[in-house]
Amino acid sequence: MTDSSRTPPQASSGPAAAGGAAHPRIRRSAPWLMLVYLIALAFIAFWPVPVDRDAHDSLLAVLDWLQVHGAPAWVGYRLVEFVANIALFVPVGLFVTIMTGARGWWLAVMVGFAASCTIELGQLIFNPDRFATVSDVIANTVGTAVGVALGLVLLRGGRAR
Repeated sequence: MTDSSRTPPQASSGPAAAGGAAHPRIRRSAPWLMLVYLIALAFIAFWPVPVDRDAHDSLLAVLDWLQVHGAPAWVGYRLVEFVANIALFVPVGLFVTIMTGARGWWLAVMVGFAASCTIELGQLIFNPDRFATVSDVIANTVGTAVGVALGLVLLRGGRAR
């Protein structure tokens, strides 16, 4: 046995080492998927009218039906909108966590929060038909945190292989 075979392997640095090595294809795809997602998010956030405008009456009819059939009073449009905002921002947390590694989880949350604040401010200033709200920022940040959790699970899964 030579001396070089007794030397422990050098720890690598970078995002993969920071949070586990996700499948290389996922790591390579994440920036491109994030770009496509951000383009879609920009269209949704800055569309001149609320994106649910055409479905609004149908959604209210479904919610009314649920109320008539025993759904709790808190199941209403505000809840649907809040949950939709959570779902809309899950990809932010997921993609940023995959790209930065587990140690960058906090950066993902900050990116989601900053993006949400930027969108809400943009809607307030440039789009009078849209409503900028603090509850949207909260829901979007929660969605980002859910995405971070999913990203951490994915990174851990990649490391366990």
